[in-house]
Amino acid sequence: GPMEAELRAQSAASAAADRIHFVGRVPHEEVERYYGLVDILAYPRKRMRLTELVTPLKPLEAMAQGRLVAASDVGGHKELIRHGDTGTLFSANDPEDIARSLDRLLASHAEWDEMRTRARQFVEEERSWHKNIYRYEPVYHLLLGRGRLSKAA
Repeated sequence: GPMEAELRAQSAASAAADRIHFVGRVPHEEVERYYGLVDILAYPRKRMRLTELVTPLKPLEAMAQGRLVAASDVGGHKELIRHGDTGTLFSANDPEDIARSLDRLLASHAEWDEMRTRARQFVEEERSWHKNIYRYEPVYHLLLGRGRLSKAA
């Protein structure tokens, strides 16, 4: 994107420069292989109206792939991640908190397998197509004039 040159310069100056790779757009059929190369995916979304209202799919996809997720504490992320249970939340727009949170997550390696399992289980049990249909079906019936909105929706 438009910040690639700046990000490349920052990564080159980093102590982790030899472990940072810019791979560009990954073809869909190779996404799973790339997820297999990553332990932790960080999603530092900034706090704004859009990020408070929209639930992103990328962290959900990572959780389904059994990856650890660290994300800013905006509305959409808080809907998916239970801090310390299915992932890690950090303060939005706070680079120091992002770094501290990632350091803590890296230091808790012994807990990774359980957190991955809980995150994947959350996706399978709470974000499956079946659950989504159940959640939204009453809304569609109401909009089509075929029913009433229940508390389940």
